[in-house]
Amino acid sequence: MARGSRSVSSSSKWRYCNPGYYLKRPKRLALLFIVFVSVSFVVWDRQTLVSEHQVEISELRKEMSDLQNLLEELNNMHGGTVRKDDSKGTTSKSTKEVLNDPIDIERREKVKEAMLHAWSSYEKYAWGQDELMPQSKSGVNSFGGLGATLIDSLDTLYIMGLDEQFQKAREWVANSLDFNKDYDASVFETTIRVVGGLLSTYDLSGDKIFLDKARDIADRLLPAWNTPSGIPYNIINLSHGRAHNPGWTGGSSILADSGTEQLEFIALSQRTGDPKYQQKVENVITVLNKTFPDDGLLPIYINPHSGTTSYSSITFGAMGDSFYEYLLKVWVQGNKTSAVKLYRDMWEKSMKGLLSLVRKSTPSSFTYICEKNGGSLSDKMDELACFAPGMIALGSSGYGPEDSQKFMSLAEELAWTCYNFYQSTPTKLAGENYFFHSGQDMSVGTSWNILRPETVESLFYLWRLTGNKTYQEWGWNIFQAFEKNSRIESGYVGLKDVNSGIKDDMMQSFFLAETLKYLYLLFAPTSVIPLDEWVFNTEAHPLRIVTRDGGKPVKNSNEKQKPPRIGGRKEGRSG
Repeated sequence: MARGSRSVSSSSKWRYCNPGYYLKRPKRLALLFIVFVSVSFVVWDRQTLVSEHQVEISELRKEMSDLQNLLEELNNMHGGTVRKDDSKGTTSKSTKEVLNDPIDIERREKVKEAMLHAWSSYEKYAWGQDELMPQSKSGVNSFGGLGATLIDSLDTLYIMGLDEQFQKAREWVANSLDFNKDYDASVFETTIRVVGGLLSTYDLSGDKIFLDKARDIADRLLPAWNTPSGIPYNIINLSHGRAHNPGWTGGSSILADSGTEQLEFIALSQRTGDPKYQQKVENVITVLNKTFPDDGLLPIYINPHSGTTSYSSITFGAMGDSFYEYLLKVWVQGNKTSAVKLYRDMWEKSMKGLLSLVRKSTPSSFTYICEKNGGSLSDKMDELACFAPGMIALGSSGYGPEDSQKFMSLAEELAWTCYNFYQSTPTKLAGENYFFHSGQDMSVGTSWNILRPETVESLFYLWRLTGNKTYQEWGWNIFQAFEKNSRIESGYVGLKDVNSGIKDDMMQSFFLAETLKYLYLLFAPTSVIPLDEWVFNTEAHPLRIVTRDGGKPVKNSNEKQKPPRIGGRKEGRSG
């Protein structure tokens, strides 16, 4: 295409329509030929309409700039809409979005660069270990040496199109990942990070090594469900299979720990055709449903022998949160059929209970979710509970019009509160929890920030479901606060205090698995991991939606679908 004031001649047009022109340039994808021709014809036809004479220099340069952006986007980013493994070479509808949103492209690239910085630091200083301590420039095996950060990052690398990094990580999984550890593992953490991470990567890539590894670790976790009630113990030795509960719970199982394996184990049964995984985790829901209260709110402690709840607090924060999340998401995972209607019914009861916990602060009228202890409410909200706006928004469409709007409005109000958890501190990063006092609005309680994703997660859902770009702006502000306060030469760290900005020495694996992934998707076309085809586990690992028929597992479901055309915790825990 000509530059300057020269018009596009017929010979020039056909030069760019010649496939050989692209074959001589190996970096050009076949798709670029199609897009290039389309845009070239648009430019040529436009010039024809002005009597095939000279076009304004500024107009022609704009066309060139737009086209160049598109070529670079498609060529360099698999995190958009096209991957090399797309055998049909089909483009998605997001081409127009890419052209029209240069700010999104720029921001997406900034998040991708942040992921590269985090990953390269992990690769350099903690390769194969669970987590990186950036200031110490060393690794720590906080999850028994299962390579938690590496496995947690697999699908993020894949979605962002970081192929070289992904392939190196894949080789480590194939050749070095060993689950035969004499280590007492958290069933919850191992499920959401390791089982979920491996299954998601299998669903994305179609590479069976990830399914085989997911099955290996799941088999080691299964004895935890061998209790009189079927409510699992929350700790298990990966080598010996001995299961128990932590001493500080008084022998009880934790609600979130026991009710946050359904997505992963149902998916595993679907992918392998072996029903045992699904049966174990669905029995938990059956047991809890027998005594499920009308308000759908369960205390955080459950007796694994009787299956009944113990007197303890009720919360959508630490130790309660993801149980409610999974009630909704198993319904989504099963494609909202009658086979999974029980989950939706239980979730709607829980939303009635949530409404009873909602209060507004004074004087600014921030909407927040209380915690409940016996008959009294505590005006405290964890940042962990900031997953709730996204969950509520996701579930709002299952209601009739009036209730749907009511719950979407609640989601938006809660998201505003969660965003202000960040905006209210000197560092613009949120503390771990907040208290609401009459006449004083919110005040930070526990003041650390460990790179948590929950607020960004909700902003992602609200952006996807409403199209309101305000949520992108809020997410970008949060990302910039992380860049300013948490980025150091050797990775990302949390803050010991969001008021002073004093740094800690840990890069949590969920920063790569969740926080950066949700930020990236916040600026990606909506066709990248579309919500009608994928459901995210509580560690942000996307799993394919598979229609449930009568509750029976679908044998080898992934074999019936091609890898996607992409390039495109919730518990009280430090992970």
